[in-house]
Amino acid sequence: MSVGLAILVGLGMGAVFGLALEKSRVFEPGAIISQMQIRTFLMMKIFLTAVATGLVILAFLNGVMGVKMAPKGLVWSADIVGGLALGAGIAIAGACPGTAFAQLGAGYRDAWFIVAGGIVGAMVFGYLEPVLKPVLLAGGPGRVTIDKVLGIPFWAGALVLAGVLVAVLVALERHKPWREEIGADVDGLGAARITSATASPPGTLRPAAGE
Repeated sequence: MSVGLAILVGLGMGAVFGLALEKSRVFEPGAIISQMQIRTFLMMKIFLTAVATGLVILAFLNGVMGVKMAPKGLVWSADIVGGLALGAGIAIAGACPGTAFAQLGAGYRDAWFIVAGGIVGAMVFGYLEPVLKPVLLAGGPGRVTIDKVLGIPFWAGALVLAGVLVAVLVALERHKPWREEIGADVDGLGAARITSATASPPGTLRPAAGE
């Protein structure tokens, strides 16, 4: 695949993913924060669906087309510390690197600060990498994948994991259907239910926060 074609494929996949984020409303800050608080599971369902779909595609590429997989090595300290830092940032900001751009498209002006913070953070890490490398970027088991652990081909391991994720998704959906997790204003909060006594009449403009 040429570089130009790879860029076009990447743009196309990004557009489809962005459309799915917007239509599912999982990019809403309320949906993200409530997921981090384990009050709703809308965000988890969307991303587990994306992972399961990606695994099926990777299984096809590897098993049918013979594409070799090259996963990154597992580094305990970097993955644990980085994951905790990323999770804290998502909970505070109500956004993650992917949803921040969807928020920009939806008109969330504070998402500009999130994107700017991500760029600055990447720059700072680039300058500090020589110092952090011996501390955070060393001491891992290397490339550990399910197919190597189970002793099966990669495509088979990918399909097995995709099946497990689908089972988890079905269980989550039965436990808490997605329609119950969408708030009255489709903001993902899913907690407040507007009754006839408190609902605004059709066409009524609600005051902005702080008014």
